[in-house]
Amino acid sequence: MASEYQIRQDICEVGRRIYAKGFVASNDGNISVRIGENEVLTTPTGVSKGFMTPDMIIKVDLEGRKIAGSLKPSSEIKMHLDVYRHRPDVRAVVHAHPPVATAFAVAGIPLDKPVLPEIIITLGAVPIARYGTPSTEEIPLAVREYLDKYDAVLLENHGALTMGTDVYNAFYKMESIEHFAKISLAARQLGGERVLPCEEVEKLLQIREKLGVSGRHPGCTGCGACSISGQVDKGTSGIPAEELQEIISAVTRRVLASLGDRQQ
Repeated sequence: MASEYQIRQDICEVGRRIYAKGFVASNDGNISVRIGENEVLTTPTGVSKGFMTPDMIIKVDLEGRKIAGSLKPSSEIKMHLDVYRHRPDVRAVVHAHPPVATAFAVAGIPLDKPVLPEIIITLGAVPIARYGTPSTEEIPLAVREYLDKYDAVLLENHGALTMGTDVYNAFYKMESIEHFAKISLAARQLGGERVLPCEEVEKLLQIREKLGVSGRHPGCTGCGACSISGQVDKGTSGIPAEELQEIISAVTRRVLASLGDRQQ
């Protein structure tokens, strides 16, 4: 595991990225990383995420009590801590307001159509958690309904929340949400998305399992293929081994290329 100082630097770097990409404005958004059984590093309130320094990062316990730091944590830390308490596999959480994805949240439209192979494999469907008053227990309770199945959630009239194995993993999911939202919006303006058929979604879920992609998501909602996620018999997938390996190799190259482009 990286040192605490390195994690503080990583939080600041992700803060700069979400600010530079316009995912937050002014002092919006918050980022956190769990560094121990009862310790979480988090961003301060009242500070632009694009201009943070490592010494500004605060350490709190899982109840939100400050352990170290001169500034105050965001009142929305409750949302992050609730995720950590219910998802031990999650080590980082990012909350931001990516404009197009947030527009979908404001319109009450989930990003749950299976249209992009890379999204199905790496992110899956993105539901909308019901509206809650910021800084209250309402938002954690609303998000909690989706924690068992999702690593990314739109917050009704309030942006998006992503969870990951580290702060960059959570950031990439936020980036993917906005990328997916932009493509979805453009496709709807051109007449509507053409969703992938269930059998193709099933193949992609098998590829996700073969690749060992971390996190949770059902792939899509409503098409019926989702029920096989996590239950695929690797020996009886119905796809010839050579064909499946070719598909995995091709999709892996596309996913890695996509991630490589984002890091530049």
